Amino acid sequence: MTTSNSTVEHHLTTFVDLSVIVPAYNEEHRLLPTLERLHAFLSAQPLRYEILVVDDGSKDDTCGVVERAKAQVAHLQLVRQTPNQGKGAAVRRGMLAARGQIRVMCDADCSMPPEQLPKLLAPIVACRAEIAIGSRYAEGAKTDQKQPLYRVLWSRLCNKVIQRSLVPGVRDTQCGFKAFTAEAARNLFSSATINGWAFDLEILALAKRRGFLVEEVGVEWKDDARSKINPLKDMWKVIKEAMTIRRNLKNGVYNRRLASSANH
Repeated sequence: MTTSNSTVEHHLTTFVDLSVIVPAYNEEHRLLPTLERLHAFLSAQPLRYEILVVDDGSKDDTCGVVERAKAQVAHLQLVRQTPNQGKGAAVRRGMLAARGQIRVMCDADCSMPPEQLPKLLAPIVACRAEIAIGSRYAEGAKTDQKQPLYRVLWSRLCNKVIQRSLVPGVRDTQCGFKAFTAEAARNLFSSATINGWAFDLEILALAKRRGFLVEEVGVEWKDDARSKINPLKDMWKVIKEAMTIRRNLKNGVYNRRLASSANH
């Protein structure tokens, strides 16, 4: 990770109410509208906030887009991760670098409108939960378009084959909007290992086993036709990563990593 000395000092000395972490890999075309929408909404709220874009070793002008956007988007920070390691690694880097008392992960395509943030954060603000996850299947979920069949099949197959054994009771682990208290974020992401698509499964499986309260929130969302999911290729990756999670849970890997992080 490369950051300026002033940025490091800023992160060490200042806390904010809300951190929004946006993982990005080759997102020069989709990222700016997302940052502008986040800024337009957050700047109108009575919150101290920050937006952290974690660039995951992009080969395009993603970093340039963020640097130029700083002139118009307040409280925007760029965290660079090289080489490319995967979405899970980028989210983990952002969650642990963030300063917010609540930390939200947000996809670069902004498929959940920022106006849905209060709804997502409500369970945490009301002290009903320490983790709130956006859901496309929970009560109150809305979409203005039909999701492509391959996305539906991919999501439902992951649910049937994998998720029930790791995170029973959660209907949608793959929606890209999740909020964590600072304590939950530090506890879970400091011991996480998965760099790829199944990082959501890992975090939620750990949360369930460590007693964090999780609430699923039906949100409005919009599917982006430019999604980077490759149904067959990514499905096998998720299955492989899910097997790794099960093995790590059985072998106590996460508890050792948590203990190690507490000693540093």
